[in-house]
Amino acid sequence: MTIKLNDIEAVPGNAFKNCKLKREKYADILSQIIDTYPRGFVLAINNKWGEGKTTFIKMWQQKLIDSQYQTVYFNAWENDFEDNPLIALMGELGSLTNESTKPKYIKSVKNAAYLVKNIAPTLLKEIVVKHTGSETLGNLMDGVTKAMSSIFEESVKEYSERKKHVEEFKDSLAHFIADTNQGKPLIFFIDELDRCRPNYAVSVLEQIKHFFSIPDIVFVLSIDKEQLGNAIKGAYGSDLLDSDEYLRRIIDIEYSIPRPTGSDFLTYLIDYFDFNSFYQSVIRLNHGFLSHEPRSFQDICNILFYGSDIPLRQQEKIFSLARLSLKSYPELATSDPFISIFLAFIKINKADFYNDVYDKKLTINDFHKKTWQIISQSRHELYSDLIWLEAALLNSYNNYYDPNNNKEELFRRLSNNEIELTITFDSLPREKENFNKILKNNVEGERGQRRISMDHFLSKLNLLEPFIE
Repeated sequence: MTIKLNDIEAVPGNAFKNCKLKREKYADILSQIIDTYPRGFVLAINNKWGEGKTTFIKMWQQKLIDSQYQTVYFNAWENDFEDNPLIALMGELGSLTNESTKPKYIKSVKNAAYLVKNIAPTLLKEIVVKHTGSETLGNLMDGVTKAMSSIFEESVKEYSERKKHVEEFKDSLAHFIADTNQGKPLIFFIDELDRCRPNYAVSVLEQIKHFFSIPDIVFVLSIDKEQLGNAIKGAYGSDLLDSDEYLRRIIDIEYSIPRPTGSDFLTYLIDYFDFNSFYQSVIRLNHGFLSHEPRSFQDICNILFYGSDIPLRQQEKIFSLARLSLKSYPELATSDPFISIFLAFIKINKADFYNDVYDKKLTINDFHKKTWQIISQSRHELYSDLIWLEAALLNSYNNYYDPNNNKEELFRRLSNNEIELTITFDSLPREKENFNKILKNNVEGERGQRRISMDHFLSKLNLLEPFIE
């Protein structure tokens, strides 16, 4: 059993073979855009963290390679230990060289070397060395004044030289790219930019704008635009900065990969983490009180994840934790997926709520309001499943919250031996009678007689119990 998703391989010749989200059609659309504007532009693929951007662009990159495009992949986050990203960007371009193009590449690197040179600190160091010792304060100030005048003269000269070298760099780089791409644009992927240090992220963007604005390069930025906007504001030290306008000056086309529809990713996670080897084991299926669990597992997954906006990476973590916790269940112990998967969901996705549950900080009514707020947003087609889930959670939390099994927190018994709910259920008046019956069955029926406490599941999710071999 694996604890996390491995990187999905982009297969040469069939790049999207292992894609479970049916995203190849979006790569085809983007490739058509490149074919339409081959002279170059900046494309941003804007999706939230954990939406599978990296997997997508690596598969798209392989598809482009299969179509004889030259490509470069640069993980900005892995390289933000550098002070100047121009060094790393040029280093990545070096992978495209051959014997015939190497001289032009070397010329570009030499021109780039001047652009990363920083003269001011060297001059300042010379000033400090020159004006320390036994000189008087007056002489020191005179010296600094003269030195600052010298710095200004050097700065003017440096500006002219720098401007000249920028043009020489762009010209030499353009010639190198033209000889490399064989009539097609170079596709330069930059990934994880929004995770970099703010200053480094901004430096990458500005160097793309100032140094790499040459023909025949298409830059593909894989970003979470909101997070990158925060980095830009941080780099400039102002929350008032219009980061959207800043990015509009750099990004020519913005594209968002549509979220997977239906149960594609859900099915993939269930298969990948091999839940069926637990829920469909012969010994569990042959015991009546456990035989309902495969259906309950599928129902709770559909309730929580089908059509949800939870990031894919968050979903992965929820399923990974849930599957790991199942290792501590004896073969004939109930795992009640309605409860265990819901708790795994809130542990990863709503940690404050989970901690309050674990610490018994919520009254029964507060617990009900929070759980129902989550459940009622489901697009699940069977409303009765939502009622069953809420009743199971309430009963289990009540048994945990009140080990003495005082059901008066949930209902009071009337003179005719019927029960009346004490919790507020105004959001669903038409289902109140049905909910009464289900909750009563949970409390007094077979499931209630087992008095399932939430502690049974919490200890396993917190990995406080040994695994069962």
